[in-house]
Amino acid sequence: MTEFVRLEVDGGVGTIRLDRPPMNAVNRQVNVELAQVASEAAQREDVRAVVVYGGEKVLAAGADVKEMADLTYAQMAARAHELSHGFGAVSEIPKPTVCALTGYALGGGFEIALSCDRRIAGDNATVGLPEILLGIIPGGGGTQRLARLIGPARAKDLIFTGRFVKAPEALELGIVDEIVPPDEVYTRARAWAEQFANGPTRALAAAKTAVDRGLGLGLRDGLDLETEVFAALFGTEDQVIGMRSFVENGPGKAQFLGR
Repeated sequence: MTEFVRLEVDGGVGTIRLDRPPMNAVNRQVNVELAQVASEAAQREDVRAVVVYGGEKVLAAGADVKEMADLTYAQMAARAHELSHGFGAVSEIPKPTVCALTGYALGGGFEIALSCDRRIAGDNATVGLPEILLGIIPGGGGTQRLARLIGPARAKDLIFTGRFVKAPEALELGIVDEIVPPDEVYTRARAWAEQFANGPTRALAAAKTAVDRGLGLGLRDGLDLETEVFAALFGTEDQVIGMRSFVENGPGKAQFLGR
């Protein structure tokens, strides 16, 4: 059982809920629990898409600085990979993921949001990577995921300055994909996730693999990866169902089994 992070499953959608009041500060326990819950969501067949949510007021205000302040280099070197794995654990879920972002998502909280496929934010949202103000840099994937999302120059501006970004600018920069009133954030994120509750699970996982892994490859290797995962789908039941349904009934009417 986990104390601060839990997985709630309903109708094919799993909600990873951060719940460490008052600000969901990510200490070591939360980091470990997030990795555990993300692994559970990845493995459960009744979870077809995932929402990451911190509640109506905040996603997560960042790492628990008090816990790290007195660590030595040797101590942090021993923990750094665990820290990075926990903050990025959601990115390893082979299913569509969306962050329902309200209030603050700073430092590690923002890195959790960046590990999702999509981000839907309340108009009260504030994001940022303020680690530079502590004399360090983001260590949970922020330098890598943000640069890939919005480009190196814009990412460096945010990382070098540590400044906070309000929702309208975050949308303009492409950090978030949609802005809604705060009390609609979870509902809108869940509606996006529900599109995939009866979808072709293997094909969705293949699409995610092709895009995410392909970003780290050259074009030729990326095309080879795409070819490999594309061909593999012809060994799935959903490919047979989808193509037969298209031929017999037209597009968009297939009833997939998720295998």
